[in-house]
Amino acid sequence: MLAMTACGGSSNPPSSAPAPETKAPEAPAKTEEPKKEEKKEEGIYSKKKPVTIVAPSTPGSGWDLTARSLAQTFEKEKLVDFPIPVVNENGATGAVSLAQLVTQNKGDAFKISVTSTPIMSNYLRGDSKYGYQDVTMIARLMTEYFMIAVGKDSEYQTLKDLLDAVVKDPASVPIGASGDDRLPFALLVDKAGGDPSQINFVAYEGGGEISNAVLNGDIKAAVSGVSEFRGMLESGTFRGLAVMSENRLGGPVKDVPTAIEAGYDVSLGNWRGVMGPPDMPEEAVKFWQDTIEKAMTTPTWKEIAEKNQWEITFMKGEEFAKYLEKTQAEIKEGLVKTKQIQQ
Repeated sequence: MLAMTACGGSSNPPSSAPAPETKAPEAPAKTEEPKKEEKKEEGIYSKKKPVTIVAPSTPGSGWDLTARSLAQTFEKEKLVDFPIPVVNENGATGAVSLAQLVTQNKGDAFKISVTSTPIMSNYLRGDSKYGYQDVTMIARLMTEYFMIAVGKDSEYQTLKDLLDAVVKDPASVPIGASGDDRLPFALLVDKAGGDPSQINFVAYEGGGEISNAVLNGDIKAAVSGVSEFRGMLESGTFRGLAVMSENRLGGPVKDVPTAIEAGYDVSLGNWRGVMGPPDMPEEAVKFWQDTIEKAMTTPTWKEIAEKNQWEITFMKGEEFAKYLEKTQAEIKEGLVKTKQIQQ
């Protein structure tokens, strides 16, 4: 602000002595208004309320391992600053947990769940009234390949030995599998010339239960993801007859042949991802997509993936949506081909 000084003369006559110089009054110093505190925009997770990660199966299953691996990565790599407990909600190969997510958690930002192929196969078989369209699909994490495994002392030395026995007398060869783990074996039996609808499948919730069933002699062979058998393979308790990847895998299954090598042109992987409740807030969806994408590139996750022979195949948004649509159509085709559902 400019201070203007007076320039007019006095009305008194001039005296012989010069009038003392008068200073214009100083303008009052400008007092700055106190700065208003900038209001921090509070994010949806700013209050550090816990977010639950659900493993929709029993401890020891592939879903359980995935959920706990995610939580471990988020915490170790400091990607979240709030508690992230893991909770098991088993039942009907994920269908029970899915129903709860759809009906009891609509719009919730504080619950996410691991998911995979059974969200499609359960719906297609009529084992669940809900499918992937009924929830918020957040991101795809990775692909895990199926494996056919037997106990170390099994009479079946090769995949051909096992399939020949199933084709000849399916009732005498109980096969343990959970959810959609039935599909890869059904495709193998079809390729071997057998009737997939006659396979003596015994259903289990996850890898832990299936492994116990093999050890107890309740089943002759088991089908599951590689990670669910890793401990048993490393200890020499199980033998792998075949993996369902196009090329051999590494780690503890580096010596296990592919089904293609064994003479059966079948390869199949199980995608795993993360979903939220229906109508999950957009801010929460973006937070988890960004956080999971970062997690996939960390040393912690890469080490876990290598150990379990998981192929990191991250997807989100439109790319993930198109993948889900295409994959559900392929699973439906496989279920029809193996006589698990009608056209």
